[in-house]
Formats: sequence, structure tokens, C-alpha cells
Amino acid sequence: MLRQTLLAFSCLPLALTACSQGETPKVATQALDPVAVHENVLTLDSHIDLELEYIAEDMDPWTNKDGKISVQKMQDGGLDAAFMIVYTPQGEMNDAGVAKAREIAETRYKAIMRLTEKYADQLALARTAKEVRAIHQSGKKAILLGMENAFPLGNSIDDLAMWEKRGVRYLGITHMGHNQFADSSNPSYSRGETKALYGGLSPLGKELVVALNKAGIMVDVSHTSKDTMMQAVALSKVPVIASHSGVKALVDNPRNLDDEQLKALAAKGGVIQIVAYGGYLKNLTPEQQAFKMKVRKEMGLEDDMAFLSMDEETEALFDKKMEAAKALGPAANVGDLVDHIDYVVKLVGIDHVGIASDFDGGGKIEGWWDVSETPNVTKELVKRGYSQADIEKIWGGNLLRVLAAVQAHAHP
Repeated sequence: MLRQTLLAFSCLPLALTACSQGETPKVATQALDPVAVHENVLTLDSHIDLELEYIAEDMDPWTNKDGKISVQKMQDGGLDAAFMIVYTPQGEMNDAGVAKAREIAETRYKAIMRLTEKYADQLALARTAKEVRAIHQSGKKAILLGMENAFPLGNSIDDLAMWEKRGVRYLGITHMGHNQFADSSNPSYSRGETKALYGGLSPLGKELVVALNKAGIMVDVSHTSKDTMMQAVALSKVPVIASHSGVKALVDNPRNLDDEQLKALAAKGGVIQIVAYGGYLKNLTPEQQAFKMKVRKEMGLEDDMAFLSMDEETEALFDKKMEAAKALGPAANVGDLVDHIDYVVKLVGIDHVGIASDFDGGGKIEGWWDVSETPNVTKELVKRGYSQADIEKIWGGNLLRVLAAVQAHAHP
């Protein structure tokens, strides 16, 4: 099935040899076959979510046929490994909010475990970079655990040891809205938050970064404010990752990283995993922007603070109205994803970039609509002239290097 899928992508552009920051790529003498490249490299997606409504007790989380991910789609698309995410939305910072967050985190964790049990003949949980490669060599798919939003930890870091034992290998400090650990890139204005609560990491957040280093868990700065991100990178003794972000120079979104952040991340040895989420990859056309302003006016959201303070119901209505804007300009596609990869490579080098789909968490772009279309990303990388060694780094090698370094620091 995979071979048949890949044969459709067998263009043969000249490859470029691997290059570090500031070096001029050199044309290799031998052309690359994207079919062979995709089959030969270990492909790792650093961020895949589970839809909460499909993970009730005893339910197979991948029963939704419209979902972007399943074991069969992993087989069809040749995706070898994936971080499955224990994601918790940001709630009120009180005992009831934390209790609810812990319940959601438990639900998602148990659902991921059910997947590894039900499909034990095809999937296996990996806890180290070495185990990822061993599972891949065995013919199975490697599943790793990431945690998005430290909110469920509560007002201490005591639970971190439990999550490390369960297999969590990266932890995103914040999500949408500030939490007890740090400022978010997207404050919850609807809850009355200001742009900054702590000016970066809180005292507890600084404890968290230190504890993550000691536990061998990668610090994830996606969704954090710039101040939080820069402080976390400076404080960490090991490389830091952005598990699913984009480049701010290409799309000016609060979730994306600017050049200063990218350079700081790379100087520490870290990696940005470029996310396949259209809003972070491609700017609106002038027509789409005009349509957006028309909708805002209709809904009484012309004022920026009113727009940023939308509650969930208003935001859902706004998103529904904005569906019509898709007809006014081309959607983000695989080429846009690789544009962001190109930018990072040119700015800080091939060793500091990777790929995240954010499937079933909102991620999807033309050409990579679900996991079965994963070969299209490799095809575009080959088309741009990346060598097989480059592509191996981008498709997971860089992230596994960081994971190994973080765990070696924790367990010398």
C-alpha cells in the first residue's frame, strides 16, 4: 500500500548536500527518489492529538473515520513514530479548575494506553530515542508521550515524577491563557487576563524548568510568550524544543517564533517543529483580510480588545462565518510548510528544525490532510533539494538527538 502510494510522488530533482548555518548548498551528483527516501528515513511527527469525544472509557480513540490519524493511515503514509499528546485546555486557576484538568489529562493518557494495548502487534510505547529506533527496526510504529499544558500539575511539581514514569518525554509549559507556571503567547482576554501576568516564568515555572531537566523531560515552549520562551531557554541546562510552532518572519502570529527566539533556541541546541496548521503557515490574502474585518464589524468585534475577548460561543460563531473566506484565496499547503523549514535552515542551520502535524488538534493543510498523505512532505523536501541526510534530520533525527541529550543529562 505504501509503495503504491509513494510511486505517485517519484519526481527526481537534484539533491543538495547537507549544509549548516551560513553555508551555501552544493548540488549533489546523484538525484534522489522521494519514494526511496521516504521508505528509508525514520519519520516522526512531534504532535498528534486525540479528540476528547472519541475517548470515552473503553472506546478506541481512533474510531472516528473522519479523523486524521489511525493505525491504517500510519501504515499507508509511512509514518514511523508519533508523539501522542496529553492535552489539557486552560481552565480557571483554582482547585476546581485543576481538578477538572487532571481528569482530562487522565482521560487522554488512558486512551493512548488503550491504543498501545489494542494495537500491540503494530504499536509500541517508546521512552527513549534508542527505543524509537529499535521499535522502528522491528517493523512497528513507535508511540511517545507529550504533555501540552502544565496546568494539571497544580500548584507544585510533585506530580512530575508520575508523568515521567508513565512515559511523558516533553511538556509544554502553557497553552491558550496564562497558568500558574508562566505567561502564554495567547492570553485569555475573555477571562480578564492582561498580556503578561509574570513577565515570563513564575517562580513555580522556574522550578518546573529545573525539574524537567532533572527528570529527563524536554521543555516545550510552543504556546508560551516570548519572555517565557527566552527565560526557559536561558534557564535550561539542556536543549529546548518548540513542539509545534511556525516562523514569525513569515506569518506574524503570536504563536510563531521570531528570529531572536530561533537563534536562542538553536544556540542551546534545540529544535522548532514546524506545525501544519494553516493559520501559522500562511497569511490571509487582502480579500480574506477584508472579509474578516466585515465579519468582525457585523459581530460588533471591530475593537481589538472585544475581538480578543471573545468567549467560546462567540468564537465558534466567528469561525463558522469565516469558513466562507476559504473561497477567496488558496489554503495553506505543503509548500508553505516547507517554506518555514527553509527559513529556519537558512537562519540557524539544518540541525534545528523538524515537523509536527497537529492532526486532530486542528492541523491540516492541502497535500497533508491526514497521516496517509505524509509522503507529500518528503516529496516537497526532495523537490527543494534536501539530501536524504537532511531529510532524516528534519523528519525526526533532530528531535531524537535532543531527547537523547536531555535524558543523558538526567541519567548520566
